[in-house]
Amino acid sequence: MQNAEHKQTRHTGIRLLLYWVGLIALLLLLTTATYTWFALSRTPRVSDMYVTISAPKGLEIALSYDAEDEDWGQLLLFDDMVEELATLKPCTWSELDGCFYAVVYGMDGRMTDQWTELNDEENANIEGEAGYYNKAIFYARSDTPVSVSLAEARVSEDGTESFGTYLIGTPVWNDAELIHDDGGQGAEYAVRIGLRITPIDENGEPAGDPVFYIYEPNCNGHADGTDEYLVTPNKDDGEPLVPEERLITQSVSTWTEVFPVQRTATLKDLGEFTSDNTGLFALKAGGMVKIEVYIWLEGQDADCGHLLSREAQILANIGFDSDYSGQSGLVEIPDEAP
Repeated sequence: MQNAEHKQTRHTGIRLLLYWVGLIALLLLLTTATYTWFALSRTPRVSDMYVTISAPKGLEIALSYDAEDEDWGQLLLFDDMVEELATLKPCTWSELDGCFYAVVYGMDGRMTDQWTELNDEENANIEGEAGYYNKAIFYARSDTPVSVSLAEARVSEDGTESFGTYLIGTPVWNDAELIHDDGGQGAEYAVRIGLRITPIDENGEPAGDPVFYIYEPNCNGHADGTDEYLVTPNKDDGEPLVPEERLITQSVSTWTEVFPVQRTATLKDLGEFTSDNTGLFALKAGGMVKIEVYIWLEGQDADCGHLLSREAQILANIGFDSDYSGQSGLVEIPDEAP
């Protein structure tokens, strides 16, 4: 009789153990699912950005190829080139198809192996669910032969003013703490800027094949504090987003507080180009190019998955430099269209 009771007690204990094991496993599954949905509800975004485009003397830029002479100059604001800025959401560039794609999520909130093709008309410069990236168009001309590249980043003597080409998280003043907060919150490591450069004739028609470059700022910086450069793969075959000769990389740019702290000033420490960016395009006297600028949050970047903020802010400048000693650029404008 005692043996029977002992067996029954042991069986009850085993059932209780299995019950608790099953309950713990179920809780783990529910926790994972909850985290997944939470992550999706906090899709990484860049909600605000300030971008300028500058050119040196001798190279003029304008919003239209047939702009009046007084409208050509050396500075453009990105805000003035688009009707509406879209919040940047993760997407990726496909060199194979020449367009952007957004990943499709399944009913369980997980990434699938399916992609949604994006286009400029329906997904650029549009706020809301359909908007993913921003695009602007401007034109460059010169009355003398010139080779054009991206300008190296540099700072003023006191370190508070910045010039050239760079991208950083925006220093946002915190009234409560009387210091600046990092508005980038890591998004500066995943943002990309694309430049499609097309030679055009005096009527604005293509006079040669376009060339697409990708500028990757802060290439050796990561949200976890490491500084190893990781090549961002494309979704098609795992190769880099564009061939090496059209990928322009730059080391990390940062800012720190001045001393004593000032609301309107921070010290800049800007990165250096780690790839060859000479010869984006060359112009003969009177030549012109159309430049399409794309800004997006690269979903294939290793840091994109670490970003959860909806309020990331970035500050960027695209500066051009000119060399009048020769024209060895990759895109050359003929005197007359063929």
